[in-house]
Amino acid sequence: MLTIKNLHCQLEDEPETRILKGLDLTVEAGKVHAIMGPNGSGKSTLSYVLSGRDGYEVTDGSATLQGADLLEMEPEERAAAGLFLAFQYPVEIPGVGNMTFLREALNSQRKARGEEPVSAGDFLKLVREKAKTLDISPEMLKRAVNVGFSGGEKKRNEILQMAVLEPKLCILDETDSGLDVDAMKLVAEGVNALRSPDRGFLVITHYQRLLDHIQPDVVHIMAQGRIIQTGGPELALKVENEGYADLLKDLA
Repeated sequence: MLTIKNLHCQLEDEPETRILKGLDLTVEAGKVHAIMGPNGSGKSTLSYVLSGRDGYEVTDGSATLQGADLLEMEPEERAAAGLFLAFQYPVEIPGVGNMTFLREALNSQRKARGEEPVSAGDFLKLVREKAKTLDISPEMLKRAVNVGFSGGEKKRNEILQMAVLEPKLCILDETDSGLDVDAMKLVAEGVNALRSPDRGFLVITHYQRLLDHIQPDVVHIMAQGRIIQTGGPELALKVENEGYADLLKDLA
């Protein structure tokens, strides 16, 4: 699904600020991979580089999605190819209704793939069905995107977008940030409902509490711009109990 080899990245405006330093990662279809690591290790930067955010320059390495070169695509092309990023801090879009945003996003991606647009009736049925599972009210659907939403509502709205678009690779950048226990459970249930043999997940998080609900197949520890250790769910538990000190002591 996702293959990253020797990825190096720096800030465009500050070339001396190198963030990713030879990162290697493979995420298979049907698997949930979690990335944990101390602040400043490059976790969020990885998600930005994969999704095509401005301000970052890749100086070496490659990243492919189902064999296609992600780094050669524009952000909207990456989305149409099946990549989705759930932000740590979802932005507000005043003046753009939630339903309008969702339908335009879905049909734009379908058009890019040569598919027919979804009719208004079918779209309404789809969104109502997905929203119900995430406890998103009809009133929320009528509001402008994320405007006036609580932190939990914004995160649930991100998962609704993911459920409607049905991407091939879902990247969650600290989706649990700022959520109370009930909101986190709702978000996790929405993610788990999307798990399938032909979809991969990359879950970036600081905390085991999210992984209690979205149980990963593989856990990676990231530090100083690269993956330094990989293991099963027990690796996340070890970090939760012992911290990163032992894992970082041998790094130069």
